[in-house]
Amino acid sequence: MYKESQLRSVAKSVSWRFWATLTTAAIVYYFTKELALAAAIGGIEIVIKFVISFIHERAWTKITFGIREVKPAVLWFTGLSGAGKSTLAEEVHRRMAKEGLRVETLDGDIVRRVFPKTGFSRPERDAHVRRVGFLASLLEKNGVFVLASFIAPYEESRQFVRSLCSDFIEIHVATPLEECERRDVKGLYQKARQGEIKYFTGIDDPYEEPVNPELRVDTTNMSIGAAADEVMALLRKRKSGL
Repeated sequence: MYKESQLRSVAKSVSWRFWATLTTAAIVYYFTKELALAAAIGGIEIVIKFVISFIHERAWTKITFGIREVKPAVLWFTGLSGAGKSTLAEEVHRRMAKEGLRVETLDGDIVRRVFPKTGFSRPERDAHVRRVGFLASLLEKNGVFVLASFIAPYEESRQFVRSLCSDFIEIHVATPLEECERRDVKGLYQKARQGEIKYFTGIDDPYEEPVNPELRVDTTNMSIGAAADEVMALLRKRKSGL
């Protein structure tokens, strides 16, 4: 959010008047061939129109006509590892930024790299989601759209985040476990099935599917572009200013 200062308005008025007055003086000289007359008219004009320009500029900073207010929201992408949450959030971020919206992405893998000691037990996961949810709600209160892509496997913690946010949009990326395993180039699911990784969602730790999400997409046979289309359509339906 930006607020224009009076000094900036003065600078813009001076800049505009210089070039506008130079143009006026040039036109007068072109038709009269009298340099003194052109300079006199230019001098009178620059004083009078500078004042008018400044008043006009400041007046428009107070006028809301033509300004669209779009209240932000928290878009929470939840689903199994490999479901396509982060890829979808990145595409939605790109589209929203292109439309000039203030938007930030909070990604589970990136956040965990910043806080590497965050564990994977149920209490640790729950606390982690709640902390991230609190951060998302603060960004929302300050006029920023938030795209959060986290497995967030427990319904209770997701509902807690919902309670913090003014507009919480839950997007369940409902790609089935079999497809997520097929996509797993890192071999995490295989390691989890072999017992090398503990508390792995979908294997030895449950994923509680959202009961009533605002949107549910399955990227098994749906492109990321098509899924992003659905997210943007939902946003436009909920946000009249978009």
